[in-house]
Order: sequence, then C-alpha cells, then structure tokens
Amino acid sequence: MRRLWTSFRTRLIVGAAIWIIAGLTLSGVLLSELFRAHVTQQFDDELHGHAAELAALIDIAPDGKLSLHRRLSDPRFLPKDSGFYWRVEAASGQAITSLSLAGRDLALPDPPPALGVERHVFIDGPSGQLRLVERSVANPHGPPLRLGIGVEQRLLDEVLGRFNWTLFLSLAIVAFGLIGAAMLQVWFGLRPLTRMRHALSAVRMGKASRLPDDLPSEVRPLAIDLNALLEGNLEILRRARTQAGNLAHALKTPLAILTDEAEQLRAKGQREAAEVIELQCERMRRQIDYQLARARAVALKRSPGVAADVRSSLDPVVAALSRLYARRDVSFIVTYQDQPTVALDAQDLSEIFGNVLDNAGKWARSRTEVLVRRWDDFAEIIVDDDGPGLPPQTYECVFGLGERLDERTPGHGLGLAIVRDLVELYDGRVALDVAPLGGLRVILTFPAIRE
Repeated sequence: MRRLWTSFRTRLIVGAAIWIIAGLTLSGVLLSELFRAHVTQQFDDELHGHAAELAALIDIAPDGKLSLHRRLSDPRFLPKDSGFYWRVEAASGQAITSLSLAGRDLALPDPPPALGVERHVFIDGPSGQLRLVERSVANPHGPPLRLGIGVEQRLLDEVLGRFNWTLFLSLAIVAFGLIGAAMLQVWFGLRPLTRMRHALSAVRMGKASRLPDDLPSEVRPLAIDLNALLEGNLEILRRARTQAGNLAHALKTPLAILTDEAEQLRAKGQREAAEVIELQCERMRRQIDYQLARARAVALKRSPGVAADVRSSLDPVVAALSRLYARRDVSFIVTYQDQPTVALDAQDLSEIFGNVLDNAGKWARSRTEVLVRRWDDFAEIIVDDDGPGLPPQTYECVFGLGERLDERTPGHGLGLAIVRDLVELYDGRVALDVAPLGGLRVILTFPAIRE
C-alpha cells in the first residue's frame, strides 16, 4: 500500500477522484434540498388553491345543510385512498367530505383557526401522515365553518425519492465520466515521463547512449542535463580506456625486453639469473593484467548503460572451448531456463565465462554442464564438471592471485582471482561447491536487469 502512494499517477488520480466525489456529493445534497423545498412549496401552493376553491363552492342552506355547487376541479379528490382529501364541517357537527375518504372520518385538530386565517398542520390521515391546510369560512346563518384539505406526505416523499434516485444515477455517471477524464488527462500528462523512463531504461540496458531531444519543455532541461552527464561519463570512460591501454603498452614493452634479456642470459649459461628475471617478469605481467582488468571493471561499473545478455556472451565462449577441448572428448552442455540480461559489461562477462569454463574444461574428464536461470532480481549461472573436484578447505585458496593447487596443469593461477574480483565489483557473488557430476561446481550470481 505504501508503495502504491509513491506513484505520481496514483496520487493525482486519487486526489482528483476525492475532489470530484466530494464536489458532486455536496452538489447532490444541495440540489436535493432545493428540490425538496421547491416541491413542498408547490404542494402547499396547490393546497392553498384547492382550499380557496373549496371555500367558494360551499353552499349553506337556510336549515344549515352543507353542500357544494359542484365538485372540485382536481379529479384526485375522487378515487378512494388517492391521498387527496377534504372536509367541511359546521359548529353543529354537520360535515361533508371528499369522495376519496369513502365515508371515513377526517378529524380536524382543535382549536379551529381564526376567521380568515390559514394554517398548516400534520395530522394522521386514513393511510398515513397528512399534510393539511385548514381555514375558517364565514357562515351567514351561524358560526364560521371549518374546512381542511390535505395530501398524504407519502406522495411528496415518493416524488422526492424518484428525484433523488435519478439525481444519484446522474451524478454517479458524471462522477465516473469525470474520473475517467481525469485518468486520461493524468495518463496523457505523464506520458512524457513514461517515455523518459523507457529511454533511461534503454540507456541502462545499453540499447541507447542518450535520451531523446523531442520531449516537452517541462522535462527537456532535465533530459539535456542527463545527456550531458551521460556524455561526460562516456568521455571519462574513453579516457580511462585509452590511459589503461597506454599504461599496458608502456609496461609490457619493458617486460618483453627484460624477458629477451633473460633468454640471452640463459644462452650464455647464466641460468639462475635468467630464471629470477623471468619469474619476476611473470609476476609483473600477472599484476598488470589483473590490475588493468580490475580498473576497467571499476570504470565500467560506474558508467550508465552497462548491460550484457548472458546468452550472447556465453554461447561464443562455449563454442570456442568446445573446439579447444574436442581433442580430449570434453563436451559442454548449456541449459537455459531463462535468458536474463545482467548489469555487467559484455567484455567482462565474456572474460568471466572464459576463465570459469576454461578451468572446468581443463579438469573435466568428459563433461561440463552449464545452467542459466533467474530468481528475483538476480541471474544465476552454475558450471559443473566431472573432474576430480577440490576439497572444501581449499575453496578459498583458489581465489588467491597466482595460486595454483596443481603445478602440472598449464596456467598462471590468475583466472579465478580475476573472476571473483570482477564479479564482486559488479555487486555479484561467486561460490564453490561439490558438483553432482563429482567435480567442482562454480556458482555465479549477477544483478539482473528487468526489461
């Protein structure tokens, strides 16, 4: 949940949704209340009109008998239980009622209103609460008459309920439409950032060297600064490679001269002096190769866009070593459970594979197996051979610079030392174990890059 709130898109959409829902809810409440006030006033105005019409239609006989000249113009006072009722009564108790009452009583509240005064009251009607307008009418033959005319509250509530349901559906549709529009606006507005993220991912994976220039003005300055940073790093990397090459040339040329001098001393019979010079030259050469490889890896690790496809680096190494060790009938079998991309320079990755597989090929009797797989954010390459293997107590020794456990096997004791340093410089790990084939297992773990 916390990770979700780190997204600009989520924050903008949720913020817009909250404001939209809150605004429409407040608008809905206000509209509902305004409509309630309007409909209530409309019902009351109708009742006032009906009361005035009813008062004008009353006919009082000399003997005090009550009647109407004609029926009310509104037909809703005719059907039984229509919800519209009226009653006119004299002080003597004589009364006439609407047909909708169907002979039932409609008790008017006491005391009666003053002559010429109208009042609104709520009373119990035949089938629910009744909204009643009551007034007193002059009687030329005696005390004033009372009349009451009303409508059941349920009819008003039904009108309000239908309106509120329609209002809710309408506002819900508007809310969904506005939230959808907000999502579209956020998606469209943040699209340049998404494009920039993909461009940075391409740079990180080595598929591009710079960010595009055709970005909106709001993010173009950031892209320009990042491109300047990338170009500066590349320039530093080029200079480092050039200086490393110059240093290697400057050191290896004197070493070659010293080696030639050692051969001349051996030819003159000074065998011991020649061996000392050759031994020291070999040590210097190992140190130069080791330190140059390490310095190059450090420079590449700090530069953006360093990425390598495991299969593209592994297959050429396997093909070359298969031909090299074919005369000993040593086969190399590679299994790809995944094909990850790792955060290493391709040349360094090939050098790591070359050293590890060459070491496995030297000691294998007939078979070397390689397994490539991925778990979480790491790529794992497992190399097994069916050779004699190593005692577990010697695992750490083989990573020492110049360490060789068997002098009869060709080599300089430099491969695994370089392998571990290169792997660890790229935040990876290398471990040794007993292989199921009986020989040595080398486990290489590298940070993988997500596509």
